[in-house]
Amino acid sequence: MLSQSGNSFSVTFEPMQKLDWYILKKFLVTFIFCMLLFTVIAVAVDSSEKTDDFVKADFTTSEIINKYYLGFVPYIWSLLFPLFVFIAVIFFTSRMATRSEIIAILASGTSYNRFLRPYVIGGVLLAILLWVGSRYWIPKANIIRSDFQTTHIDKNDPTKNRAFGSCARCFYLRTDTNTFIGIRDYDTTSKTARGFFMEKIKDNKVVYNLRAETLQWDTTIRKWKLFRVAERYVDSIGERLKNIDTLLINLNLNPAELRKDDYLKDKLTTPELVRFIEKEELRGTEGLNTLKVERYRRSATPAAVLLLTMIGVVIASRKTRGGSGMHMALGIIIAALFIMSDRFSTVFATKGNFPPLLAAWLPNIVFAGVAFWLYRRTPK
Repeated sequence: MLSQSGNSFSVTFEPMQKLDWYILKKFLVTFIFCMLLFTVIAVAVDSSEKTDDFVKADFTTSEIINKYYLGFVPYIWSLLFPLFVFIAVIFFTSRMATRSEIIAILASGTSYNRFLRPYVIGGVLLAILLWVGSRYWIPKANIIRSDFQTTHIDKNDPTKNRAFGSCARCFYLRTDTNTFIGIRDYDTTSKTARGFFMEKIKDNKVVYNLRAETLQWDTTIRKWKLFRVAERYVDSIGERLKNIDTLLINLNLNPAELRKDDYLKDKLTTPELVRFIEKEELRGTEGLNTLKVERYRRSATPAAVLLLTMIGVVIASRKTRGGSGMHMALGIIIAALFIMSDRFSTVFATKGNFPPLLAAWLPNIVFAGVAFWLYRRTPK
């Protein structure tokens, strides 16, 4: 709080008062209730869809919980966390407005900005919780969910396991800005492949080509070993071919990186995700916008929690004839528009040339303007 003394200003911080504790308690209790309610509904719907998968996997009840729902529930929480906060704020604030509690608070001399203080505190606390969770805790839970998804669901999905026109164990990668490699029939257990080739490009021309019948990871020296190798050099002199029985090579590539993981961005903690993106950028890998959007969204979504908190209280604090129903209807419309704008910006970033940072933050920027407009129009 700003106070003036002579020609100087000093900053003082008021302690939490009964009004703050009253609103903050309602905020957090309603949020927890909404989260648990939606979690029960989500688990009930999901379990009905995956009953056959649980039966085929021969899981007991404890195994279903430990091997799937311990990962699924945090995933749902992270996905709908801002919505939980928004609905909770609208619900309990609308009830306060209907019972004329907000009118009494403002009539007592409390300013509207002072009335918003516990909402800001609650929004900041929940935003910090989501920020930490999305960076460290949720990715760990996503490992459990994605392992079940990959093992028991995706393997039976024809759209993810095409037998024709693709090779599930084949890779075509870029190890640096001018080197490309291809690996065929890679076995993750033995760390071997039945076919390998490498090409180096200079001035849009192939200057080096290498092919080997077998590729194997040597755990002792931590290098790749090639068998029955054919090396071809192309330069101003001409084309030269050399055959070698065995060749050790450093590909700047670890066996752990030879994986096709549709859930990789969800399983990496934020520090791991940042390092992975930086490494792939050094290699010149294209199509990293999906990972970059995920990285920036882990900061943008917690900010959206605070933003939706303010929008919710501004909408619901006004007493209307429709009561809570009108507030909830308006809140659902705003939430739907927010989610749609988030999805559109993500698609434009991953499928087009839209900057990932702007794609992650654009919904917040737009709805910050909406929040300010609603705040200016709210009777105080």
